[in-house]
Formats: sequence, C-alpha cells, structure tokens
Amino acid sequence: MTMEANLIPGTSSAETTDYYSEFRDKKVLITGAAGVLGGWMADAFARHGARLVLCDRRVDALADAVSKGRWPNGTTLIHQTELRDQSSMDSLVAMVQAQWGAPDILINNAGVYPHAPLLDVELDDWKAIIDVNLTAPFYLIKRMARLMISRGVAGAMVNILSGASVMVSPTGVPYSVSKAALAMLTRGAALELAGTGIRVNGLSPGFAPGSEVSALDDDYVASMVRSIPLGRTSGPMDSPEAVLFLCSSRASFMTGALIAVDGGKTAGPVTR
Repeated sequence: MTMEANLIPGTSSAETTDYYSEFRDKKVLITGAAGVLGGWMADAFARHGARLVLCDRRVDALADAVSKGRWPNGTTLIHQTELRDQSSMDSLVAMVQAQWGAPDILINNAGVYPHAPLLDVELDDWKAIIDVNLTAPFYLIKRMARLMISRGVAGAMVNILSGASVMVSPTGVPYSVSKAALAMLTRGAALELAGTGIRVNGLSPGFAPGSEVSALDDDYVASMVRSIPLGRTSGPMDSPEAVLFLCSSRASFMTGALIAVDGGKTAGPVTR
C-alpha cells in the first residue's frame, strides 16, 4: 500500500512514513466508529498499523466493513456498545482490558444531534443527548484512564467536539450545551491527568455531508459550503490528520487544547 495518498502538504513520502510509524501496534479505541467521521479515523489509524477496537450500536455495519477488508480482520475488534447503558460500557471496558490490558488512545467520537425547538424538547430527549455526548465520554475517560495508569501507559485521548460548542443555533440548544460541557470536561480531564502522562485534547470537525444520518439535499449542502470561509466541505483526510497529530509524539506538549478543523467556520462570518 503506497503512502503517497496520505502525504501532509510540504512533506516527502519518507518524512510522512517516519511520522506515522509510531502508530504501529498502538491500541486505539474509537466510539461511534460506524459513522462517517469514526470510520475515517479508523481508516487513518489502520493505514499506519494500529490495532483497533471499534464500537457502535450499529455493530452489523462494523462487522460488514471488517469482512470486506476495510479494516484488518486480525487486529480489529468490534463491540456493540449502547452508550446510554452503563452495563454495555462496562462490557466494552472488560473486553479492552481482557484483550489489551489498556488502550494507548481513546477517541470519544460518538454523538447524537436531534434538532428541535427548545420548548419542544422532551426530558427524555434531553437526557439522551447528555448521556451520549457528555456522560459516556466522562465514564470512558475515567475507566480507560484507570487501565492506562495501572499499566503505565502515557497515552492520548481526543474528544470530538463541534462548532456548536461555541456557536448555538435555534433548534440545536441541547446539542450545543452537551458539546460546550464536553469542551470543559476535556480541559478538566487534561489538568487532572497531566501528572500521569495521559494527554486529553478536543477537536471540532468541519461539516461533512455524509455525517448526517439522513440524506442532505443539494441546496442545503450548497448553503453550508457558502458559510465556510475555505469554501468546501470536510473530507476524509481533514479531521483524521489532526487527530493523528494530537495522538502523536509531535503533540507531546499539547493537552487541554481545543482545536477546530472546520475551514474557518467558527472563526467568523464569510466576507467574500
């Protein structure tokens, strides 16, 4: 498999190969891996020899992808995880501990984003958003950090945030609240875990049409593109490259950082 397709602009193939070689045999846990962004991140780590635990409610989609060779069968584990159910998360933790002892990298990627006017949001809907987007990352950070500390693993964690953590929109208040709180959890966990060598950072990805559960019409996608200063949607290399960086030794002095890979969307309005 050639590395040329994954070059970082301004680097040679040899430099890129050296950079990514550190992920070989690293143990990476990604939640929400059946989604578009989760799959892209799994692709990025797998390309460089990482061992994966991929979890999602849609475990059939993960199994199908493994069977078709998207991710290596021998080094990829899958788990059907319901992030609103503590026993399901405990099962995931037990599998990671039994198979690996501890992960090197945790990516809290799973999220739900139903939209409705605030006055129409039912309490159960509010709880579902908070449970998946905030409580589950808290619980997995806690449990995985304990495993990592017990094994002396100075690893990395990345929480997938959203531009909604800093830009609230009508019908999206519960989602924005959950992501803003996740940003603060990221910083708090970074401070508390710094002494263990575990780094915790947050990343807000850009708009990717395929990231929605339901299909998006062309007019909506075009309107979103017009609102992005760099004038395009996010692709399969954008956020995953940033996640690789945050989890690598090149980011060894970064923890508690919140970065956006969104084409300038949250920087301000388009002026062109």
